[in-house]
Amino acid sequence: MTDLLKRLLVGRALRSGQLHEQLLPKRIALPVFASDPLSSVAYAPLEILVALSVAGVAAYAYAPWIAVAIVVLMFTVVASYRQTVHAYPSGGGDYEVAMTNLGPNAGLTVASALLVDYVLTVAVSVSSGVDNIGSAIPFVAEHKVGVAVTMVVLLTVLNLRGIRESGTIFAVPTYAFVVGVLGMIAWGLTRVGVFGDELVAPSAGYELRAEHEGSALAGLALAFMLLRAFSNGCAALTGVEAISNGVPAFRKPKSKNAATTLAMMGLVAVSMFVGVIALALMSGVKAAEDPARQLLIDGRPAPAGFTNEAILPQVASAVFGHDSAGFLFISAITALILFLAANTAFNGFPVLGSILAQDRYLPRQLHTRGDRLAFSNGIVLLAGFACLLIFVFNANPSALVHLYIVGVFVSFTLSQIGMVIHWTRLLRTETDRQARRRMVRSRLINGFGAAFTGLVLMVVLVTKFLIGAWIVVLAMPVLFILMRSIRSHYDKVASELEITGDYDATVLPARNHAIVLISKIHKPTMRALAYARATRPSTLEAVTVGVDGAEARRLQEEWERHGIPVPLKMLDSPYREITQPILDYVKHLRRRSPRDVVTVFIPEYVVGHWWEHLLHNQSALRLKARLLFKPGVMVTSVPWQLHSSDRLTGRPEPSAPGSVRRPSRRRAEDEEISAR
Repeated sequence: MTDLLKRLLVGRALRSGQLHEQLLPKRIALPVFASDPLSSVAYAPLEILVALSVAGVAAYAYAPWIAVAIVVLMFTVVASYRQTVHAYPSGGGDYEVAMTNLGPNAGLTVASALLVDYVLTVAVSVSSGVDNIGSAIPFVAEHKVGVAVTMVVLLTVLNLRGIRESGTIFAVPTYAFVVGVLGMIAWGLTRVGVFGDELVAPSAGYELRAEHEGSALAGLALAFMLLRAFSNGCAALTGVEAISNGVPAFRKPKSKNAATTLAMMGLVAVSMFVGVIALALMSGVKAAEDPARQLLIDGRPAPAGFTNEAILPQVASAVFGHDSAGFLFISAITALILFLAANTAFNGFPVLGSILAQDRYLPRQLHTRGDRLAFSNGIVLLAGFACLLIFVFNANPSALVHLYIVGVFVSFTLSQIGMVIHWTRLLRTETDRQARRRMVRSRLINGFGAAFTGLVLMVVLVTKFLIGAWIVVLAMPVLFILMRSIRSHYDKVASELEITGDYDATVLPARNHAIVLISKIHKPTMRALAYARATRPSTLEAVTVGVDGAEARRLQEEWERHGIPVPLKMLDSPYREITQPILDYVKHLRRRSPRDVVTVFIPEYVVGHWWEHLLHNQSALRLKARLLFKPGVMVTSVPWQLHSSDRLTGRPEPSAPGSVRRPSRRRAEDEEISAR
């Protein structure tokens, strides 16, 4: 039943040789990797206006200049990452750049920043989508956490079906959003520029009162306000780095297609961002940081609990008219794209987790592909952490958004510094004049990008630290230390298991003492005895624990009556304990002959129902758990299949996220497509 359900949800398993069929053309890669930066137009412009609102509506005059700065930053980051995908096409992205050029500490800093940011991307995007729908559907507003978690589960299932299939599903709504927003911008500008119409947003009639008007620190307060508005608007850049991690998922030529997709994403995202800002200002959109104190509606303060209306529905209302088909389409597609924006993280996090696992900084299970050739374990892990954040912050996007973008600008900055070092190193050996000119140009782009993103990082930390960014600043070192600890553990294990010069595999134990644990004489006991005799140990005896004297005597008599050719050892247990007498006896054998090994054969039932496990094999499990820690002791389970196990005969082995798999390394092409 579970296998059938899994096939219905995830689909049939794909062979390793079908990995090339999952590669993405540019038209599918754009919605797969760019849904997050494209969807940011639904909240980044509003965040700018909210930050400026503390100085009153007059401060909205600064919005175009802030938008220009963000556009310059967007083009700088896109140009920088175009250099990255050409120089490091293996899919390591920022992590590989920092690790190669700045060392392991910088690489793990970038990795921890990105992992945190990917989790936040899912939590913020889904919570924002629920918030948008909740304004129209009261049931959703009343059960935000449950609806948000349900959406994360749905996205998880879709991504478990494979990157190609999930990308095809997400392509239609993503392109519908892009066409809808660009169409709205074009029609709005046409109405204003050609027909001379006046656009009026639903909030245009609100009165906005300044919080800090007349302050003695007006100059400093104004500078801080502008920096904060800029840092809020930088949310438009989240997810740009995902393409550099996803280069192996593109069709050949991979680097060229990834760079082209980056350029397309940057152009479309900037066009939508600038257009929405322009129409919002033209239509008189009002937004406040504290609506209850700053907004006056019909001359009266906004009611308690009043929240700013989403910016795209407001602009759509001004352009198309309230309750028009265009307004309804933009409102619906905006809510949908906010959900799908989380898909960028579902493609970035598992790939990065796979690379870190390959480098032994995360558990190795994250490096393997699942049934549909997606990194299933990473997808499930991301979903789990995102659901935890949604639960802790009650699916409140306003609380989560302040944690946002810190991690991504840490990775931006360190990655660009690493690329500057990369080009500098290549220039030392390159003699071709044309190639040198190209490298110098690339270094200038990455150098400007490093300086710009580093400045933005400082601005973001200063303006957002006390209102939530400190959580990310604290989480990153914790994750950094965890990854270093995992690597240290793997290194210690590898060192401990390495064959040294004094190790001689030809040296055999002096003797093998075999004991068969029995509780009564029945078929499983006889099979265990027969198998133990077939292994031809040096000595063999059956061992039982005499808890009840009468029962022990009956077992001894029955043993002799059957004429079993193996001596029976009866261990005394005055406190009715079974495990400890056996452990003491095994330790006695080991102390008597340290060069010998002791093999313990344990008969076990094989059952077909989960509840039968609770009724059988409990003593065997406890014994095995204790014996495994005894050096020189081998534990062998001898199965006896009960009739209930027949129902599982011939059934395929269940496989799910977490199943044991190994990465396919059959061909060089598979190596190239893999994460490293």
